[in-house]
Amino acid sequence: MGSVIGTKGRKIAYFSMEIGLKKEIPTYSGGLGILAGDTIRASADLGLPLVAVTLINKGGYFRQKLDSLGRQSEHPQEWSPSDHMQLLDAEVAIQIENRDVKVKTWFYEHRSLTEETIPVLFLDTDVEGNSPEDKQITYSLYGGDRKYRLKQEIILGIGGVRILKELGYSITKYHMNEGHSSLLALELLNQNNMDPEKVKELCVFTTHTPIESGHDMFSHELVLELMGNGRDFDILKKYGGETELNMTVLGLNLSDYVNGVAKRHREISEKMFPGYKFYSITNGVHSHTWVCPHFRKLYDKYLPGWANEPELLVRVRSIPDNEVWDAHQLAKKELIDHVNNECNLDMDCDTLTIGFARRITEYKRPTLIFSDLNRLRKVNEAGKIQLIFAGKAHPRDIQGKMFIERIFEYAKELKTEIKIAYLENYNMELSLKIISGVDIWLNNPKKPLEASGTSGMKAAHNGVVNFSVLDGWWIEGCVEGVTGYSIGPKPEVDKSPEQVEMMELDDFYNKLEYIMIPKYYHRKDEWINLMNNSIEMIAYYFNSHRMMHRYVTEAYL
Repeated sequence: MGSVIGTKGRKIAYFSMEIGLKKEIPTYSGGLGILAGDTIRASADLGLPLVAVTLINKGGYFRQKLDSLGRQSEHPQEWSPSDHMQLLDAEVAIQIENRDVKVKTWFYEHRSLTEETIPVLFLDTDVEGNSPEDKQITYSLYGGDRKYRLKQEIILGIGGVRILKELGYSITKYHMNEGHSSLLALELLNQNNMDPEKVKELCVFTTHTPIESGHDMFSHELVLELMGNGRDFDILKKYGGETELNMTVLGLNLSDYVNGVAKRHREISEKMFPGYKFYSITNGVHSHTWVCPHFRKLYDKYLPGWANEPELLVRVRSIPDNEVWDAHQLAKKELIDHVNNECNLDMDCDTLTIGFARRITEYKRPTLIFSDLNRLRKVNEAGKIQLIFAGKAHPRDIQGKMFIERIFEYAKELKTEIKIAYLENYNMELSLKIISGVDIWLNNPKKPLEASGTSGMKAAHNGVVNFSVLDGWWIEGCVEGVTGYSIGPKPEVDKSPEQVEMMELDDFYNKLEYIMIPKYYHRKDEWINLMNNSIEMIAYYFNSHRMMHRYVTEAYL
């Protein structure tokens, strides 16, 4: 308990439904959780007075298994919290369906390279005295139905505020990382004499999605069933929506500072929620976490102190080109060896390797590269390519699962021409292996549905060249032919979605065939220059240290 007592002075409470701290603690599904983990890591490096709150999710998200046809099955990712953290004595109760649900918390201490620490509280309803059903509320990340989800959000928002108070934390700002935790504002109203202005002063809200379905909404019937008909329900109708409870609207109405996660995302958010003022703080990644061991060694040698001052990466030109290339080749060999071992392939390190790894869902267009197989074959004739895919589809995303199966079909159809691998059970460890080991990082979501995206930032930290549509962070990061390459027209082009997609495909195949492949195979010095530019002009800026400096000076004041 000594560590807990030593953290009572925390002023900023950071709430997130998922947090990706390390592979062994599988309480994350994708980008939102990884960003939350990077937020905690950067906050520790910078010595910020922050405490994080999330759910324990003892069943994890899920462990993905793929059969020979690419059919995904999901299995629990059970893990033991006691191996990593300490269960505290503090306990609070929350009314759900007219009964008390007890909540306890696990205490995890993230320690940074600078020996600063950030406490992370993992809320748990698997408490003696709770019903078997209530014990399961904090078991599975994004599992179950709408009722299960709302129960989780009640525990996270209301339970999180109560646990912080029970533990004696002194909080001056509550940062909601997406709408899942917006019910914390309801609890703050109850603790502050129903004063909305006081609650607004306390709250910061960050939205991460420009997709309608990405904003949690619950029917009033369900809210009444779980939370009862009383003052709380009237408040939720007033601030969260007259016809249904919109968790984003609840967060927007009760926060003084609201932001999107890229400049473009701010513009999209203001169109989605007219009348609300949004700011923008573009996401970043935790440099030391997302640099592979070979580049860490290189940066340590030539740029001492870079891990705590990632802006030093702007001096990458002090590293000899051949050493940058050698570090990349070592990372690539690790990846290729892993792929060949896992997928029984014979990929090689001399072939231009393209990587695509992220959540598999329709708007991210994982099969775009296969849209015109004749064009793809022509690209491959200009210079050999090989493709590496990874990513999970949500258990209820039938279309997402079909995309994985389709990639397996393309791999079979093209097996004598282009080697294609799909690595199962994408996680933090595999992510670093892929983003540092490929030559080109591919990202081609439908515009404007990428709020920010951070995988390309991680790739750039390892000298990997980005090839992406102009959406999210890449609008800010792309200097055409200098920091990487864009796919298709700028966002403001006045064309139909069908016309835009045709332009994107044409641009995609042309740039691969006529620019990127010749440069990689025949003008290696120019390719290494691209790699250096990625580090010098992207990594030095698009990192979570810069991101947290902005939150401190703009949102947490």
